[in-house]
Amino acid sequence: MPDGHPELIRVIANEIQRTGPIPFARFMELVLYHPEFGYYMRAGEQGSERIGWHGDYYTSSDVHPALARALARQARQADDLLGRPDPFTVIEMGAGKGLLARDFLDDSAKQHSSFFDRLRYVIVERSPAMRASQRSNLAPWLERPSRVSWVNELQELRNGSVVGVMLSNELVDAFPVHRIKIEQGQTKEIFVDYHGGRFCERLQAPSTPELSAYLRRLSLSLPEGYTTEINLEALGWMKEVARVLNRGLVMTIDYGHTAQDLYGPDRRRGTLLCYHAQMASEDPYLRVGLQDMTTHVDFTSLATIGEEAGLQVTGFTNQMSFLMGMGVEQWLDALEPGSAEFQSVVQLLRPEGMGRTFKILIQHKGITEPQLDGLRFRPFFGTALVAAPSVTGDE
Repeated sequence: MPDGHPELIRVIANEIQRTGPIPFARFMELVLYHPEFGYYMRAGEQGSERIGWHGDYYTSSDVHPALARALARQARQADDLLGRPDPFTVIEMGAGKGLLARDFLDDSAKQHSSFFDRLRYVIVERSPAMRASQRSNLAPWLERPSRVSWVNELQELRNGSVVGVMLSNELVDAFPVHRIKIEQGQTKEIFVDYHGGRFCERLQAPSTPELSAYLRRLSLSLPEGYTTEINLEALGWMKEVARVLNRGLVMTIDYGHTAQDLYGPDRRRGTLLCYHAQMASEDPYLRVGLQDMTTHVDFTSLATIGEEAGLQVTGFTNQMSFLMGMGVEQWLDALEPGSAEFQSVVQLLRPEGMGRTFKILIQHKGITEPQLDGLRFRPFFGTALVAAPSVTGDE
């Protein structure tokens, strides 16, 4: 039997034996989100963390509260633009351990009591293990029942029910993806088979015409042997976000690229990575159910689908530029240079690390051309999110 969670492996192997090879997207869905055995759905073995310094990977919220504070201040600016509605709702989709929510609420309570009094924080989370961690970290805010609440999925929220901000931090990169490969000039999809007691890959005709439609939308013509990922779930998710938001901002934070960069010649093998004990691997069939699986985000497609669904692009920036726009330099001035806290904030800004790796797409609805502090510094040209040109083998 392959290395990994034995019950999960049996579930996947049994499905393949019943139905035949499954698209990689289905394999990834089962590995990460199987209701009982999925990586994100159960607690870490022997109390170990999934996320954090002792987990498989860490996020900006593990490093320092600066990002949460900046998001809280950007939300307060949006509150002013919206006319200070009551309630002002923040929807955080996929809240991890709840650290960003904790620090967002803490900053709001300390810095702007009138905003905090109207604030309602809703977390979209389907993982029981993650919910338990979130409740633990948000314990001080749960005494008032209406302050923080949970739903399993966006579908539970009514059309146009949110006035405020909808945000996510490292959510879309963990959506299950289809993987494709160009073989003899044709687009083939990677399916997962189970043979001889191990998982293996098969190239077959695409499981859905949506894959070809995705490539056409971006005007992509990929060269022979090119392997990459297509995140169809992200498109459905963005439509749901647009459906739920009445007026306000959508802020999507993740590592990723414009389509032009993501599907460029230097990523001919795709961007799929697995993380275990903060070590990266490209093999999704090792430690099945015991390691995280991620891919880089196509921000062009998120922006395009969002526009079609009624979300206008406010701006596209990176974490370093966003934090600078929100005044991080003044925060650094108040810290002792060389201190641990000073170094933690710097880690969020490093151009060769988190500062430029993480991008922030901001969209708006029901606000006329908002001027946001977080977008004062824009490292990308206004046309950065247009569809990608063709990729050729000569580039």
